[in-house]
Amino acid sequence: MTEARFDSVWDALENSPAEAANMKARAGLMIAIREAVDGWKLTQAEAAKRLGVTQPRMNDLLRGRIDKFSLDALMILASEAGLTVEWRVGKPAA
Repeated sequence: MTEARFDSVWDALENSPAEAANMKARAGLMIAIREAVDGWKLTQAEAAKRLGVTQPRMNDLLRGRIDKFSLDALMILASEAGLTVEWRVGKPAA
């Protein structure tokens, strides 16, 4: 029996490369936003106000509930957190 090898957990879990790429991008944004928020040393309520979201929404973000956030929503939150997002597009490695 041959074992499948994957580059990331998302490649293993998602049904298509496009879905895996979306999840990788969302996960990366969530991590970056959380790191920024952690650096502020604010309460969840204060951080939520700074990002323009509710405290329950901030809780979802900080707990990594990726299914509750679209890529668009995370891009907006990253911007509100003062982060710069750069995308790299290219052909897959051979």
